[in-house]
Amino acid sequence: MNAAENDPYLLIVVFAVAAVLFALVPLGLARLWAKKFSPIKPGPDKNATYECGLESKGDAWVQFKSEYYLYAILFLIFDVETIFLLPFAVAFTSLSVGAFVAMMVFLLLLAEGLIWAWQKGVLNWK
Repeated sequence: MNAAENDPYLLIVVFAVAAVLFALVPLGLARLWAKKFSPIKPGPDKNATYECGLESKGDAWVQFKSEYYLYAILFLIFDVETIFLLPFAVAFTSLSVGAFVAMMVFLLLLAEGLIWAWQKGVLNWK
């Protein structure tokens, strides 16, 4: 008998170690390469923040209203809803009554969420 037959978890451990090494070995090699071959030339130009070809001016911290985030989250929720509705619409005629009821509950919860957001004024721009 070999070791894999004696210990069923040995294969999982080997794969876990291989997965970790697969991720860490290239990172370690890149770090060694950078330390050995990359010249270190710090200076004000090299350490400056540079984005899109323009030198940064002022503070990089910009506050956005929370309404933007709420609007984006609602968009994502109702955008993903259409992804779930497409397979339902394609297989509508061959679905069982249970599947139909489950999809109607899903649509009811989404409609309830939309009505709640509408009543709270999340969809209104100020």
